[in-house]
Amino acid sequence: MIDQENLLGKSGDGFKIAMKTLDAGRIGVAGQALGIAQASLECAVAYSQQRQAFGAPISRMQTIQNKLADMECRIWSARLVNWHAAKLKDDGHSFTKEAAMAKLIASEAATYCAHQAIQVLGGMGYVSDMPAERHYRDARITEIYEGTSEIQRLVIAGNLLKEMIQ
Repeated sequence: MIDQENLLGKSGDGFKIAMKTLDAGRIGVAGQALGIAQASLECAVAYSQQRQAFGAPISRMQTIQNKLADMECRIWSARLVNWHAAKLKDDGHSFTKEAAMAKLIASEAATYCAHQAIQVLGGMGYVSDMPAERHYRDARITEIYEGTSEIQRLVIAGNLLKEMIQ
């Protein structure tokens, strides 16, 4: 038995409190993943503007531009979902589904962007002297802690199904 003065919240609400803490943490992880994704994009852009091939920066090549554009789109998509989840939390609304969406989209965007940065850098992307390989390692873990991507999908689907029934 726990003494009343040592209780956090009401007796029997421990699981609910733990889940709310996870929800808030997921918004934070999404923010971290967004930082990694943005750093990956900036690394790829800088390298593509410096690296020359066939007498011009590789940033002029359509394939490189496609990679950079896809990275930017995924970052902004993740950023907007994360802002929405944070706004719901700040306003005192339910945000479980949106936090899971933000974490899922941002962590997968970070891994995608880090992978694409390595592709843009080519062999240099795999060298530990370059930040791209660290970004990939850092991005990958955001898909694991605070609930794996598979768990986020279960949380999202479970909440979606509840919403659709009501």
